[in-house]
Amino acid sequence: MTMIKKFSMAAMAVAMSATSSLAATNITWWHGMGGRNGEVINEVSQKFNASQTACALTPISKGTYEEALATGIAAFRSGEQPNILQVFDAGAATIINAKGATVAAEDLINNAGYKFDRNAFIEGVRYFYADSKGKFIGMPFNSSAPIMYVNPQAFEKAGVAVPKTWEEFEAVAPKLKEAGFIPMTASQLTWQFTENFFSRQNIQFANNNNGYDSVVDTKMNLTDKNLVMMFEKLKAWSDAGLYKFYGASWNDNQKPFEEGKVAMWIGSSGSFGGLQKTASMPFSADFLPYWSSIKGAGTNTFIGGAALFAMAGKPEAENKCTADFFQFLTSPEIQKFYHQATGYVAITKAAYELAKSEGYYEKTPVAEVGIKQLMLPSGEWSKGYRLGFYPQIRSIMEREYNKIFSGETTVQKAFETIEKEGNDLLTRFAKTAG
Repeated sequence: MTMIKKFSMAAMAVAMSATSSLAATNITWWHGMGGRNGEVINEVSQKFNASQTACALTPISKGTYEEALATGIAAFRSGEQPNILQVFDAGAATIINAKGATVAAEDLINNAGYKFDRNAFIEGVRYFYADSKGKFIGMPFNSSAPIMYVNPQAFEKAGVAVPKTWEEFEAVAPKLKEAGFIPMTASQLTWQFTENFFSRQNIQFANNNNGYDSVVDTKMNLTDKNLVMMFEKLKAWSDAGLYKFYGASWNDNQKPFEEGKVAMWIGSSGSFGGLQKTASMPFSADFLPYWSSIKGAGTNTFIGGAALFAMAGKPEAENKCTADFFQFLTSPEIQKFYHQATGYVAITKAAYELAKSEGYYEKTPVAEVGIKQLMLPSGEWSKGYRLGFYPQIRSIMEREYNKIFSGETTVQKAFETIEKEGNDLLTRFAKTAG
């Protein structure tokens, strides 16, 4: 059976359970998740349908994140949009700036008779899908943080401590190499060493409040001296055998860590569930390191992953069901279930405290690292970014980063190119937004 057929049948099963009550109001949820994460979406939908009889939710996979976003926008323009659309972090500006496409999640929930509490969400989750005043436009869903996974055997053999800062990494990396390990690799330089470099170091990513205030004349700050320094260090570490860039795909860099060849892997907090099955050795995790020489202690990072957006143009009864589902989804019990089933962080304080009270983190301490990192003190520039055509900008970054490590370009020239081409895209986006 093909994966597509498998998920189609699973979605059909959810739909059949959803329509068991003839009086139910039907709503649809388009998403971009497959594998185990897609299965859990079906399970969450089944739980919602079983919890009440007024609403019937049907989840439908639309392929990848990018495909789900493109399909959702096209459907809105033709008047065939779903009630709920999952949109990944880089696509947030696209959906939020599509005029009249969405209803703010906070408004939807309040209009349905609930009282929305922004402070119920953990710090690093609270702002990414909000507007410049903090109102939730999208409902955070599968949320993660970039964290450092550790091979304790490597550090024990080298006789060094796990670094908290990049200065400490520079000190211990040669000994890790001497012990026979690649000291570090990372799976997504755009997210971990660019976007979240700015957040961890509390440095401005773009003007206009990192793009939150306006799309007009928004420009990125990609020739920032600290960011250039970070990548010059990465290139120097690479040349010295202290860091290895295995390739552009996520698994290119995760697999060597799983095989025990790498001492530190910068990955996602959502990766730990899979690592428990695939790692050949015990592993631990810690916060994403920072440069203490820049601004002292590092601030929190912002989330990766995706959010759920309520699409506009739907009847009041369907909007009420969407609000009901958002309330259900953010309840402590369902958040705890989703957190433990997928590895994504619990997005509310109550869900985190529930999992903690049941001893989950004593048994699975790695699952708590991403949450704790998101709960670190925030800074002015650690809340996120809102930049149009950002998937295309990420592609430019990936192209230039490949050139850096292959020796085809210098770090300074790469960032000058990214900044120019990226800012040209932002100018185009400002003309087309809405």
